[in-house]
Order: sequence, then C-alpha cells, then structure tokens
Amino acid sequence: MSRTRYQVFDSTFPYFLTCTVVEWIPLFNDPNLVELLFDSLRFMQNKNRLRIFAYVVMDTHIHLVASAENLSKEISNFKSFTARSIINNLKEKHHKKLLNQLAAAKAKHKKDRQYQVWQEGSHPQMIQNREVMEQKIEYIHFNPIRRAIVEKPTEWEYSSAANYENLPGLLEVNRDW
Repeated sequence: MSRTRYQVFDSTFPYFLTCTVVEWIPLFNDPNLVELLFDSLRFMQNKNRLRIFAYVVMDTHIHLVASAENLSKEISNFKSFTARSIINNLKEKHHKKLLNQLAAAKAKHKKDRQYQVWQEGSHPQMIQNREVMEQKIEYIHFNPIRRAIVEKPTEWEYSSAANYENLPGLLEVNRDW
C-alpha cells in the first residue's frame, strides 16, 4: 500500500483524522479495547500533546478533530502505543481469532512485527473555517446514527456529542474554535 497523499501542513489549524483498523476488523466491540484508546487520548491531553475538539469511536475506526504542535508525530505515537496495548490485551485474554486476523492483515513490508492493528495513515484534512469545523463535528457525531446503532448522537457513549450538549463525556473536548 502506498503512503497517503494527505499530510499535516500547518499545526495552527485543527485537522479531521481517521484511524482505521486493518481490514476493518471490529476490535472496538470490546469495551476494554475502547478504554485503551481513551486512556491513551487522556494521557496525551493531560501532557498537552493533543487538543481534541471532537471524537467518535466506532467498532472499526476512530474519527477525531484534533490539533497538536506536531500532529503527525502525536497521531503516530498514539497508533503505535495503542497497537501494542491492544495486542498485549488480546494475548492476555487469549483472543487467538483476532490475533490471527491481525497477523493475516499485516502488510508484507512490515517485517519488524507479527501483527498490524492500524491501517497506515490517518487521512488528515485541515479545517480552516467554522463552516468546515461544524460539518466535520456533525459528521463525527452522526456516525453512529448512520450505522443505525443509536437514534440520537448523545446516545452513543463513545462520542463527544454529549460534550456539545453540555453533558459529561468520556474525554474533555475543546469547544473554543
């Protein structure tokens, strides 16, 4: 697979990002694996490494609107750390089927590892104005509705929709944009 054509060009803007599990394997049906993602994102927020404006975790992918001084590096670190954590969790729980799927989906050129969790890249799309920001946040929050999982955005626990309705969310979000 060739490298993505999407790149982070200007760290002063937030970006819409998508991190997708290889072969769209539904890893995040497991709440324990979802919590690994949230723990990592909280850590990055607490260390001022990542500002999150919106998010949603679905069974096969995560969407974020985020910014950072070096966003490409921080998302790479997030994906690397969570991949190791997910694999360790699957090994501890003896989830051989999922481990076999992650091994089979590993790109051939990745000879330094047995498994691959994330597809390469995060398809960053720069958000330069309020209209695009609103459109991306709405896209993120309505993702579970399009998949017919919930009827209202705030019903999906793994989303920042609650934050935008002044309800508690699983992550703090920056609504000042």
